[in-house]
Amino acid sequence: MLGMKTRKKSAMLLLTAVMSISLFGCSTGNTTTGNAAQPAGEGNTAAAAETTKPAGGKLVLYSAGPQKLADNIVSGFTDKTGIEVEMFQGTTGKILARMEAEKSNPVADVVILASLPSAQALKADGLTMPYPDAANADKLNKDWSDAEGNYFSSSASALGIVYNTKLVSSPPTSWAELATPAWKDAVNIPDPTLSGSALDFITGYLSANGEKGWDLLSAYKANGVAMAGANQEALDPVITGAKSIVAAGVDYMAYSSKAKGEPLDIVYPEEGTVISPRPAAILKSSPNVENAKAFIDYLLSDEAQKLVADAYLIPGREDIEATNRANVKDIPQLKVDWNWMSEHGEETAARFSETFK
Repeated sequence: MLGMKTRKKSAMLLLTAVMSISLFGCSTGNTTTGNAAQPAGEGNTAAAAETTKPAGGKLVLYSAGPQKLADNIVSGFTDKTGIEVEMFQGTTGKILARMEAEKSNPVADVVILASLPSAQALKADGLTMPYPDAANADKLNKDWSDAEGNYFSSSASALGIVYNTKLVSSPPTSWAELATPAWKDAVNIPDPTLSGSALDFITGYLSANGEKGWDLLSAYKANGVAMAGANQEALDPVITGAKSIVAAGVDYMAYSSKAKGEPLDIVYPEEGTVISPRPAAILKSSPNVENAKAFIDYLLSDEAQKLVADAYLIPGREDIEATNRANVKDIPQLKVDWNWMSEHGEETAARFSETFK
């Protein structure tokens, strides 16, 4: 079922093809257990209790990072509902690769991805189950979630210029500046075949600038910008000082590392950037539909949205703001076309990889 109808233009196919070889060697996972006989929660999840009837048993969740946030959400959900959660935690690419590997025997109930086009592709391929009555869905940023309830973006991150404060005293203020001699051989950029957010940035930049957008990316290559694995692999050399800057760095990682005392900071380029929503979806093949609905309800609750904000991500609900980072209103944005990004993800990532290899 999974992937049989995947479209040529789907970002999912690209990511699954790239990641399928290394999937199991790179994965991590954990299991949180609880009393499956307990009733659904109270307080902020009251709406969940009213609109869903968790059947006990378990929930299988595939979740893109950050790990601590995923652990806290699972713990909070189990405390509220008593439903046991089995979680696989990995990048968007690893999650999609795992789904592809399990297509003949799907086990996941809910996926949380770090790329909106990937969720759009799941919907287009008929793999998602609509849940239009999800609690608090009406409070979500409507540009980030599906009007028919096929996916809900409960959080988001913005892509910026992340730099080492010990090496950079005057950080660049534009994407174009990274192609100048001042930053030759000093910049990493995440691999869009491994990072859904990096793919969002590159396709978003191209959707806003057209074919001429490739001029900037080619200039990056000519200036020694290095494609350096997924987000953490691109960031680590900047933390240690081996590199000065990550282009299209994930902002919540920068904020989190800065809070831990690492010599990092971030700027959002003046011409605008991409804010990358992180959608959650119930899979049509879900063996535990009622539990999956209860999980979505919890994910959109006040309690879970506070956990999102505490993890330095932008809450998906417009009525909740983070106090420890820049919010949507503070970040200049490119005028991106998410439909174009979804349709051209595969070819864009392939061309980018060919350019930077």
